[in-house]
Amino acid sequence: MPTALITGITGQDGSYLAELLLEKGYRVVGVARRTSSPIYWRLEHILDKIEIVSGDLHDIGSIIRVIQEIQPDEIYNLAAQSFVSTSWNQPILTAETTGMGVVRLLEAIKLTKPDTKFYQASSSEMFGKVQETPQTETTIFYPRSPYGVAKVYGHYITVNYRESYDIHAVSGILFNHESPRRGIEFVTRKVTDGAARIKLEIANELRLGNLESKRDWGFAKDYVRAMWMMMQRETPKDYVIGTGETHSIRELCELAFGHLNLDYQDFVKKDPRFYRPAEVDLLLADPALAREELGWEPEVSFKEMVEMMVDADMERLEKAK
Repeated sequence: MPTALITGITGQDGSYLAELLLEKGYRVVGVARRTSSPIYWRLEHILDKIEIVSGDLHDIGSIIRVIQEIQPDEIYNLAAQSFVSTSWNQPILTAETTGMGVVRLLEAIKLTKPDTKFYQASSSEMFGKVQETPQTETTIFYPRSPYGVAKVYGHYITVNYRESYDIHAVSGILFNHESPRRGIEFVTRKVTDGAARIKLEIANELRLGNLESKRDWGFAKDYVRAMWMMMQRETPKDYVIGTGETHSIRELCELAFGHLNLDYQDFVKKDPRFYRPAEVDLLLADPALAREELGWEPEVSFKEMVEMMVDADMERLEKAK
């Protein structure tokens, strides 16, 4: 039974990855910081099948202790300050967690168990002000937020440790991926939750920023499958993971509200407060290499994903009501 260690296991990707690894016969151990109120709602259905240990990416001593104790075969680093808007207000925290947290993990692997395979969650936000469309594994990075900059550091330090210390380390350059488990602060979930609230007459409007911003959105469960597939390759390599389709926030609103027989134009209001200091207008993946070498394909369409999220928010709000 292989052992996998997941940082950020309480998040969207962490919970889906934990499910996948359990299905494949892994012992699954999650790293979580000690807090006064642990948030395990995404894991409630599998809490009896996984282990949770205390650790913090700000503290290399705690990471070394966890690796020595667990002796993982694979480590998936999904922990980060991952909300782009927050990174503008907390750039130093973002750098410490999203950037420096990666090198602490890699250094702990080097010192403690160098045969451990390592996965780094890189991000399409590294492309930022895109230098070519679509974006591939060789596209130049031009991050447009403290989050994007921190992710670039995490990406390149992973490459550096792979080439310098022969660590089996890979980075998945994942484009936006969503699900009913997405945090409420992210725009997809903000839209689906807002549409459900308006349908149930809990709210009467939804305020958003740039409706013309375009993203390559996929389903999170498809993307964690790609993470695992990358780790199974004999030779470590980085891959772009996305759908190869782009959709605007306006189209997202149209689908979400339309699923509830509502016209988004009656309820969605533009609010300058939600514009970024530096906008990222268009992100579009070219996942050809992942399709060719990993055999990976997304299974859930953008429309199916949005409708799934709306239905889940409707069910949750109706129960609460």
